[in-house]
Amino acid sequence: MKETNTPYDDVYRTLLQECKVLIIPVINEVFKTNYKGTDTINLEENEIFIDFFGESTKKITDSSFSIESSNEKRHYHIECQSSSDGSMIIRMYEYDSQIALKHSMLKDYILEVEFPESALIYLRHNKNTPDTMKIKISTPGGKVCYDIPTLKVKKYDIDTIFKKNLLFLIPFYIFTYEDSLEEIDNTEEKLFQLKKEYSNIVLRLNMLCEEGIITEYMYKTICQLSERVIESLARKYDNVRKGVVSVMGGKILDYEAKRIKDAALAEGISQGITQGISQGLSQAKTENIKVCIELLRKYGVKDEDIVKEIVIKFEISEMEAKEYLNNLN
Repeated sequence: MKETNTPYDDVYRTLLQECKVLIIPVINEVFKTNYKGTDTINLEENEIFIDFFGESTKKITDSSFSIESSNEKRHYHIECQSSSDGSMIIRMYEYDSQIALKHSMLKDYILEVEFPESALIYLRHNKNTPDTMKIKISTPGGKVCYDIPTLKVKKYDIDTIFKKNLLFLIPFYIFTYEDSLEEIDNTEEKLFQLKKEYSNIVLRLNMLCEEGIITEYMYKTICQLSERVIESLARKYDNVRKGVVSVMGGKILDYEAKRIKDAALAEGISQGITQGISQGLSQAKTENIKVCIELLRKYGVKDEDIVKEIVIKFEISEMEAKEYLNNLN
């Protein structure tokens, strides 16, 4: 059965929520697509209700989203699994069918459903874990079969991760060493090598940040979520846990990057309402945006990240967001 009460699903969902563009290379790797970083990703609700003999049960998927490119829109369903589980294929079908029904079309007594592209990300795998699972459906109108590919995190070394831009996998990279953690914890040289490898990861992320390939917010988020996974997986091995976390930047008592951003937005909205309430709703919205920009800048958030935040938070276009920034320069 799928593990419960572990941080791994939460880390996966948080990374997708906060740095959703990082899922694009993963999709390209799994489905052999050719999406660009400019394609639009629309996250969808993770709650699914499955009816069984008249009773409705709520299930939580790890991720359901769509990607819009220049010529099409496709739905995706990805589950992050911490261990190989033969029954997972059953849950994949349950989730897929509900997602398909959610986006179905009914016209002239014809119900049209489109199943999402689905895949499994395995943090652990064994010799019996397949590269592809299959779902076969027999209907009165014929048989249908579709594949569910799997991505095995432990098969990717760090050079391949950076070469293919699979930065989404970095928080889970420590699983590569899971079977050796006890030995590393008791061997100074092996611990030194592991810390050296994570120092290299941090350095390479920092270089990507300086080159503008990822934002500072993404860089901090990847590092902090990596620490969460390390804290959990290496909880029995103090030398490994403390050593690697120190390399990644120190123990995080709070999810700092997100906390700073959310605090700035909340404070900005509050101040903006106070300043603009007497001048009408549209002016109040303008004041909200201005104050948010000023506060996000105060907290060190870069302009390109500010644009993304106010586009989402205030439902304005990217051009409008940039105009607000330009007017405040």
